[in-house]
Amino acid sequence: MVAALGRIEEIRTQIAQLSTASSSAAAAPTSPASTASSASSAAGATAFAEALSTATGATASGGVTGQSVVDDAMQYLGVPYVFGGEDASGMDCSGLVQKVFANLGIEMPRVVPDQAKLGTEVGSLAEAQPGDLIVSADYGHIAIYAGNGMKIHAPRPGGEVEYVPVRIGDAQIDTIRRIVPTASASTASTGGTSALTSALSAAGLSTASLSGLSGAVGGTSSTGGTDLVQAALQRLIAGGAA
Repeated sequence: MVAALGRIEEIRTQIAQLSTASSSAAAAPTSPASTASSASSAAGATAFAEALSTATGATASGGVTGQSVVDDAMQYLGVPYVFGGEDASGMDCSGLVQKVFANLGIEMPRVVPDQAKLGTEVGSLAEAQPGDLIVSADYGHIAIYAGNGMKIHAPRPGGEVEYVPVRIGDAQIDTIRRIVPTASASTASTGGTSALTSALSAAGLSTASLSGLSGAVGGTSSTGGTDLVQAALQRLIAGGAA
């Protein structure tokens, strides 16, 4: 799962590029069979990208949920704010986030702008669930939403990790990110490989259908967009299952 999360943006970019390539190929004179193959490839790429986006915020290893994040963060209440700090002797806002998720077996980048790219976006504070990450405007601060209008964060120099009301509104929030599932979604998958399998299924594909493509990974295709998409999916499966 950790590896899959880190590859999400890369794979989305690849899928978009493959879809563009398929569209370009379809614009050239082709046989009816070739045109149908290109259309199928583009549709499969779109379906996979959508399913992958859903899977990004709906899985975590070991049955981790948003409430697990909140419960772990609570142990650091009272820890002094230390710029660049990453442990119980002192931590800053992104250090707290990184430490909490690391305790739960989920690798997170160190700084707010990178943390703000992970998971799936939540539309508004009204839709936030415990464990979501609230990133303030200009990526200047990050906090863990604790539910019921409360948050856990490391506020500023001279302060300490605290459990306090969320005092900003959507206009002051750059993004809200869901890294792990809500309780209702946690049964959908229990690991990164399961999430990828679900995404493939949504795209009308399967891991079995890609088993013979290992030699094509990292290479080019001579048979059209479908093989290119499948090669990209094979790379993702290999990375996510590592």
